[in-house]
Formats: sequence, C-alpha cells, structure tokens
Amino acid sequence: MPNKPISASVKRILPRGLYGRAALILILPVLVVQLVVSVAFLQRHFEGVTLQMTRNIVLEIRLLIDTMEAAGPAGRSAAEELAGPLALDLEWGRVPDRDLRVFYDFSGRVVIATLRENLPEVGFVDLSDLGRVRLGLATSAGTAEVAFDRRRVSASNPHQLLVLMVATGLLMTMIAFVFLRNQLRPIRRLAIAAEAFGQGRVLPYNPSGATEVRAAGHAFLHMRERIERQREQRTLMLSGVSHDLRTPLTRLKLGLSMLPEDNDTAAMLRDVDDMQVLTDAFLAFVRGVSADETAEPCDPSEIAEATVADFRRTGANVTLGDKVGKLRMPLRPHAIRRALENLIGNAVRYGRRAEVSVLRQGGRIVLRVEDDGPGIPESRREEALRPFTRLDAARNQDRGSGAGLGLAITADIARGHGGQLRLGQSDRLGGLMAEIVLPISLVDPS
Repeated sequence: MPNKPISASVKRILPRGLYGRAALILILPVLVVQLVVSVAFLQRHFEGVTLQMTRNIVLEIRLLIDTMEAAGPAGRSAAEELAGPLALDLEWGRVPDRDLRVFYDFSGRVVIATLRENLPEVGFVDLSDLGRVRLGLATSAGTAEVAFDRRRVSASNPHQLLVLMVATGLLMTMIAFVFLRNQLRPIRRLAIAAEAFGQGRVLPYNPSGATEVRAAGHAFLHMRERIERQREQRTLMLSGVSHDLRTPLTRLKLGLSMLPEDNDTAAMLRDVDDMQVLTDAFLAFVRGVSADETAEPCDPSEIAEATVADFRRTGANVTLGDKVGKLRMPLRPHAIRRALENLIGNAVRYGRRAEVSVLRQGGRIVLRVEDDGPGIPESRREEALRPFTRLDAARNQDRGSGAGLGLAITADIARGHGGQLRLGQSDRLGGLMAEIVLPISLVDPS
C-alpha cells in the first residue's frame, strides 16, 4: 500500500508521450554514466596524479630549504642560485597570509594538504591564480615566497575529458535518437491506423520496423480484415432478410386492407406496421454509420438548428438553447443529424418538452439533448446503450414503440467520430440528459 502513492507521483512527473519517454531512456543513462565517470575518474585519478606531482615538487622545495639552512649567512645567495635551475621564483620579505583557493578548484585541496603535510615551514599557500602556485616559507634566512607553474603540481587541462565526455554523449544520443525514431515511427503509424479504424475508416497501412512491431502490424491487419468480413456478412445477411420480409409484409398489409374494417383487422394492421418498423430498425442498426458518407467541415450548431427546425415543423416542443459560435470541424453531417434525431425523438416521445444545446468543453464539442420525462435510473444507463434494450419500467411505454436501437445507433455514430454518448440527469428540465461528446482536434474521420 505505501508504494502506491510513490508510484503515482513518479507517473505524474514522467513524460506521457512515447518520444518523451524514449528521450528519457536515452538521456538518463548517459547522464548517470558521465556522473559516475566524473566522480570515479576525475576525483580519484586527477587527485592521485596531483598528489604524486605535488610530492615531486615537495622534494625540490625541501632541497632548496636544506641548501639555504646549510649555507648559513650565505643562505639567501645559495637559495637564489639553486632556485633558477629548479624553475622556482624566489622572493624575500613577503608577510605570511592565509591560504587562498578558488571554490571550484578541487585539486587545490590536495595540493595544499600535501604541501603542509611534507613541509612544516609552509606558512601559506596561494592558489587564487590558477596558473601559479605561491607559498610562504619561514626559514632561518628570513621569510621567503616561492612561486612556480601550477602545471607542475596538477594534471593539465582536466576539462578536456569533461568536454570530450559531453560531446561524445551528445553525439551518441543524437545517433541513438535517430535510430529510435525510425523504430517509433511504425508504432505511431500503427496507432493512427488503429484509431482511424475505430472511427470507421480504413487507412492504408504497411507493417514496418522491428520484428515485434511488424508482428503487431500484421496481427492488426488480420484483425481488421476479419472484422470487415464479419461486418459485411452481417450487413448482407440482414439486408437480405429485410428485403425478403418486405414483400410478404406488403402482401399482408394489402390483404388486410381489403378485409372489412373491424377491431381485429385494425389490430393486425398495427402488428404489420410494427413488424415493418422493427425490420427497418434492425437494418439501420446493422448498417451503423454509413461508410459511404465522407466527413466534411461542418458547423455542429448549424446541424442542431436544422434538426430542431424540422421537429418544430411537426409540432414538437423542441427549443435550441446555448450554442457555440462559428466552428467548423470534420463530421459526417447525415450521421450526426441522425444521432440528434434519435435523441430528440426519444425526448419528445417520453416527455413534453425537449431542449438542444451545443457547448464547447475544452477540446470537445458537446451536443446535449434534455427533456422533462421520467429519465433513466443511473443504475440502468449502461444497459440502455445496449442494442435491443427497452427500459419500459423507466420510460413510458404508452408514448411510443420501437426496437430499442435508438441509443445504440447514436452511441455507434459517436464512436465513429472518436467520441462517446453519455447519459445523465437534466438539472434544468428534470428528465434525461443525453450528450454526444465529439473531440475537435482528433484524427479527421474522413
């Protein structure tokens, strides 16, 4: 249990995209390797080299001090004669001061510690000039300042290794990113093809990339082919059934119309009409979103206005509420209109009043239909979206009949545009609130 919050916090800071995570996989190991090399090599190797070189200069300074002490009163002259061959600059009379070192001069710590450890005469060490080393010596001949080149106690140009590491790391990261992008591109193409197929479109797709990606691509193509075959077979089968049923239904209707009018004849005519409605509804559901209709830039508010106007001409109490401004997005206009007609038809069938709104919520357009009917209980809203489901206990059966396919067809149309159908409770009218949620910036469903 304690690991769950940690895992959730880590997921929040990780990149969400595939390219971002791939870049993290590439960059993080390079940074870790460079950090480890910097600590393990620079600190240990360069400090070890600095220690060894400082010990060598200690021997020369010790020789200078011993020569000065052995010469007695002529110590200064002897020291000056020896300082030249040793490449040491010698001055007299400098007052000892505190140690000086630049804060980022890490090897300077080793230099100062080694000089003080091996030369008790050292009064101060000045490393403020990165190119020179100055130290004060308290000798019998007086206070002396000895200066020499910094390169004699420290490895020269240690930054070259860092520059080489960074440059090599960047170069290898760029090369790896190019190769990785070539592997990620087929995955992205597969995702686009799968998303488009989920919206009812078939995009050309050729598997490429690594062996595993190719295997996933071929599996997707086989799956798509099987689904298309099943869809075609189902459509052909029910189209044939619907066509074959229309002829006997027409004959029955014609025969019944020629019989004397009475209650039994009227009841049988109603049954024939219901069978005709059910047959047409089954065929409409099987066809789903028309594959022949091409998406085109449309204004959802204009579609809603035209649909509401058609219902108002029939005498239905349907009003148009809030709507977005001019917005054109790729839609199948006839399919969206059909979905709205299903929702408005249900609203006026089970209620007395309906209101249609077109809203924008972030990157989504919401086509909302509200009514003042009995609504659908929350526990049965998911069931209401299933095909051939009629919630007669929740909806007034006396106000209309149907096959229970209206919401299922609407949900199928919404999914075909990359969206969804949501059911809820209307706060304004008290009945059902049905929303078709469509993304604005997803893949064009044309």
